Amino acid sequence: MKNDGFDNIITLTDENGNRVDFEFLDHVEYKGGEYVVLFPVGEEENFDVVILKIEAGDSVDENNYVGIDDEETLMAVFEIFKERFESEFDVIE
Repeated sequence: MKNDGFDNIITLTDENGNRVDFEFLDHVEYKGGEYVVLFPVGEEENFDVVILKIEAGDSVDENNYVGIDDEETLMAVFEIFKERFESEFDVIE
């Protein structure tokens, strides 16, 4: 993860080596795991947030962000996010 000088913008590298900017929306703890809710920078009104699990990297200062295969966990983290920000976002399911 790289922070480009903005407090809430992070740049991640996808599996193809492409750099993608995201706006950080929330950090959620769920069942002992840590997750981030991200918004792709440049998207318009109708967007899908991205939810990734935080895992320890090779060094103390490094984290890895991985996709979530478990639909139940993904939906639970999304529900927590929605409850926290229901007054700020119009969520369409």
